[in-house]
Amino acid sequence: MGISRGYFGIGVEGISKPMNAGNLFRTAHAFGASFVFTIGADYAVRKARSDTSVAPKNIPWYDYANLAEMQLPKGCKIVGVELLEEATELPSFFHPVSAAYVLGRERGSLSPAMQEKCDYFIKIPTNFCLNVATAGAIVMYDRIVTHGRFAQRPTSELGKPEPLKAHVQGAPIKRRVTE
Repeated sequence: MGISRGYFGIGVEGISKPMNAGNLFRTAHAFGASFVFTIGADYAVRKARSDTSVAPKNIPWYDYANLAEMQLPKGCKIVGVELLEEATELPSFFHPVSAAYVLGRERGSLSPAMQEKCDYFIKIPTNFCLNVATAGAIVMYDRIVTHGRFAQRPTSELGKPEPLKAHVQGAPIKRRVTE
């Protein structure tokens, strides 16, 4: 897998089907998520038999009883995955370097309070809602493609990807930190 810049976490608000959360967390583990989280969710690793990687034992897992408890790293942008009119379609979205993606419950949306906390909203251009784990997998794949280092795709099915050029370490870049 191409090395990705920054970090990301992914979580769910109010999910009630442990199998869906388990599948999402297993996929997050596979895609290299830095952490996973739940907010007001009925989730237990034992109930989520779909997480065969046991992600919460291998990457940090935060279980928040409610939104007021949620704490994310400083500078981490919250990206709501939601079918909203104003949401940016995923293929047109540039993922923040440091992000926490949050998906809603199976039969409903992110709470109004959670929506207020979101810095961005993205939607997957589909005809109807997807399973939480499937939607999360698509978002994580798109993030990896956006921030990873991969060969350029060919322009036709007959073409071959151009091999990546070797990375050359340049002089240090001096940046000013602003608070």
